[in-house]
Amino acid sequence: MPRTIRFDRTREELQFEDTCRQYRDVEGYVFHESELAQFKAVDLKHALQSAARLYEADEMDVFIVEGDEDEFDDEWSPPGSVQISLKKGKLVVQIHVITKAEEFNKETLPDVYRAILAPYLAKRRAALRDIEMTVDYHTSPFVWRVDIECNLRNRLVRELYEIGSGAIALLEAAESGELTRETTIELLRAGRADVLIGQPEGPWLDVKSAHYDLDAQHGKISIAQAVARFANAEHGGIVVVGMRGKKVPTGEVIHSVCPVPLDGRTLRRYQSALEHHLYPPPDLLDVEEISDGSGQGIVFLHIPPQPEELKPFLVHGAVVDGRIEGAFISIVRRRGEGSIPITAPAIHSTLAAGRALLRRGQLSDVPQNLEGSP
Repeated sequence: MPRTIRFDRTREELQFEDTCRQYRDVEGYVFHESELAQFKAVDLKHALQSAARLYEADEMDVFIVEGDEDEFDDEWSPPGSVQISLKKGKLVVQIHVITKAEEFNKETLPDVYRAILAPYLAKRRAALRDIEMTVDYHTSPFVWRVDIECNLRNRLVRELYEIGSGAIALLEAAESGELTRETTIELLRAGRADVLIGQPEGPWLDVKSAHYDLDAQHGKISIAQAVARFANAEHGGIVVVGMRGKKVPTGEVIHSVCPVPLDGRTLRRYQSALEHHLYPPPDLLDVEEISDGSGQGIVFLHIPPQPEELKPFLVHGAVVDGRIEGAFISIVRRRGEGSIPITAPAIHSTLAAGRALLRRGQLSDVPQNLEGSP
């Protein structure tokens, strides 16, 4: 099978499809991020190895330009913060991160970065190999270079670039406090729930200081409703158990971390409550626990944005005036820091539209008994 990118020793250039790329003086080869999906990571590694042998070089760099593809020029466009490098025969993702944090110095910051990145990289078949300050300045800002080695099997170069971009976003979020749903998940996995302190609860984030009472119907219905709120919302969300919120004039913010007890049954009990009280099962729902090593920690439930055709998500059971009504069905969705019920007209219009569609015969693969037929 022909390689997706190769090095031509005669012309001294990288070649892919109908395009060639020559070595840019001082810097290296330059690509636009949109080009990276064209070639396999192992092919790029072999191409750079061939170039390194010709030039008798220990290192070959590929710089990546971001932004408008139409304005890309491989000679003049400035590269971004992610690059791919061949170092001692291995292909690594290299990122550059700027930090202004005064409490971090060149002795302590590498350990902080390692702790934050380790779970993120492990989930992506990658590992941090090296980290160092690029220039030993005495005052901020400091620029750090981080080398990440990825498993190249069945991967495009685009995937390596995305791993590097995600690592930068995660490290910047840890310092700046500007969080997204994705970076919040990675911070929780890294054991850095403390980074969330001071962040507002809102459309995609909800915290609870203690476990739901999963020995009682009330607790099982409550956790199902908490997940349903985000499943029925547009952008999904995260429920964190083991953090305390605090009301402020602008709403509610995360005030502190308060670890909850964890044991071998914790996750299964949450999963069981959802299996029995939430329908349909949300796509790619993730329930995880992060232990602090003392039998305590946090539990978080990540609900990605759900396909519209699965909505609304129904909760079997409801709490009415403090009483459990097991025969009831409740439907809720997230709005801001709270939740609102989906209205009866909205439910009726959805069901009516579906039945009308069935009646017209446009869903031929749906069993007839869903229409009330025997």
